[in-house]
Amino acid sequence: MIRRIARELVLQSLFQIDFAQVDCEAALNAAVEERSDKSAEKAKEYAQDVLNGVLANSEAIDARISEYAIDWTLERMPAVDRNILRVAVYEMFFAAEKLVPNVAINEAVEIAKFYGTDDTPRFINGVLGKMVRSDV
Repeated sequence: MIRRIARELVLQSLFQIDFAQVDCEAALNAAVEERSDKSAEKAKEYAQDVLNGVLANSEAIDARISEYAIDWTLERMPAVDRNILRVAVYEMFFAAEKLVPNVAINEAVEIAKFYGTDDTPRFINGVLGKMVRSDV
């Protein structure tokens, strides 16, 4: 549960960074404060690691997403979808402790159900599923 909260904090932080060019630390602190419960503070360390990892590997992550999001450029993609994909791709392919693809995809889809549109979960599942199948 703490890691799910951390992923949500990262999503919210990336969204702020995309739209307001906010410093990553300020964005994460704002996301934690907005949540205003103890679980957000517990999740902050993992969220910081993931956020830093996504930002440090952003070019490679975005290239990977672009390769598999057929007919969708990153600029045209809804910000929520783009950032959910960034977190999942980081955790599956770039993190020091890589997340099992099925777990990463499930987490991304569950977050998409809450933050995205009705089409977001299917889109996220499709793009990440293609990545995993091609990586086997």
